[in-house]
Amino acid sequence: MTQDTLLLGQTLHYHGSPFDIAPQDAARHDTNGAVLIRAGRIAATGSGEGLRAAHPRARIVDYGDRLIMAGFVDAHVHYPQTGIIASWGKRLIDWLNTYTFPEEMRFDDPGHAADTARTYLDLTARHGVTTMASYCTIHPASVDAFFAQAQARGQRVIAGKTCMDRNAPEGLRDTAQTAYDDSKALIARWHGVDRLSYAITPRFSPTSTPQQLDALGQLWTEHPDCLMQTHLSEQTDEIAWVQGLFPEARDYLDTYEQFGLLGEKGLYGHAIHLEPRERARLRDVGAGLIHCPTSNMFIGSGLFDMAGLTGEGQRIGLASDTGGGSSFSMLRTMAAAYEIAQLRHTPLHAAQLLWLATAGSARALHLEDRIGNLAPGMEADIVVLDLASTPDIAQRTTRAETFWEAIFPTIMMGDDRAIAATWINGRQV
Repeated sequence: MTQDTLLLGQTLHYHGSPFDIAPQDAARHDTNGAVLIRAGRIAATGSGEGLRAAHPRARIVDYGDRLIMAGFVDAHVHYPQTGIIASWGKRLIDWLNTYTFPEEMRFDDPGHAADTARTYLDLTARHGVTTMASYCTIHPASVDAFFAQAQARGQRVIAGKTCMDRNAPEGLRDTAQTAYDDSKALIARWHGVDRLSYAITPRFSPTSTPQQLDALGQLWTEHPDCLMQTHLSEQTDEIAWVQGLFPEARDYLDTYEQFGLLGEKGLYGHAIHLEPRERARLRDVGAGLIHCPTSNMFIGSGLFDMAGLTGEGQRIGLASDTGGGSSFSMLRTMAAAYEIAQLRHTPLHAAQLLWLATAGSARALHLEDRIGNLAPGMEADIVVLDLASTPDIAQRTTRAETFWEAIFPTIMMGDDRAIAATWINGRQV
């Protein structure tokens, strides 16, 4: 029998959404807390003294005054873009043609795909990211590589073959039929195996013909337990492009809706420039809107309406959008989300930012019963934060009068040095 492990330190867990109740009331912070890990799951949480007394044979890992919390959940990434992260100065469509598509063409090589997947998962673990939803490329080998690397680590991930049959280079186009067939085979091979889940993945309407969107809508009908991920209303020139390609559509969202690609388990990345009808329909079906703040600023897309959308009851996740986003770090992603909210004159509380990066993203991915919080029965995906990881942060933290004031400098200025430890499936990695 595997020995229990008891983590000691400060702890943070949520018992409600900080967008529904007062942010500081949505979470519990214990200065002398503990988390008991058994067989890859959280068996108990509580006081350090109490759990030590109750489990005297547990292996002790004492993190002192460091903060133990749920691992970060990144709800929208492109692992194949790892090598081109922070590429200079393009709008979305130019950026795709200049950087993304040439890089993604390399993923017909299984060796390159495996190397990139390994590098990506190593880098994100250093940043405390324990789960992500990733786009792959059109090549089934890119999906196999990502899932195989995650499976070897016991990691919970979501991924799917990106489908494109127009407006992309010849080496990156499939067809309506091959998109359906390849995706269906990948679902059979990987979906529900260990901690792996498949997402049906049309890149976005401009790169899929109506025939391909219809085929993927049919596939989703056949596999309703899968997620579906795509992009929506990222930039104004993209929206104009969609209008030209789908003149009969009521709006951008309708290019998905009319083909059966709108639903509760749909994930719609960016969702910045939404029309009133789109907002209403997304709310009605309970879809996930994924905020990608570093990407939105880096590529100049616009300002996500966090306050308005959460006020409407939308389901919101947070994401780095590697490599359109300029960082693998969810700390940097939270800082960017705060800055965008400030530009909209609706600042976010630290409790809201941390919730978005954990429980909120888990909820958007329909995994809130498994990850995203410290609670008995949850999978033991955990990050440990050093709240004084650099002299800059430490000098500010010493002046803090509350826990939220103490953690906020780490959100705004922290990087991988703030990650004292990352635990995935009950193992430190």
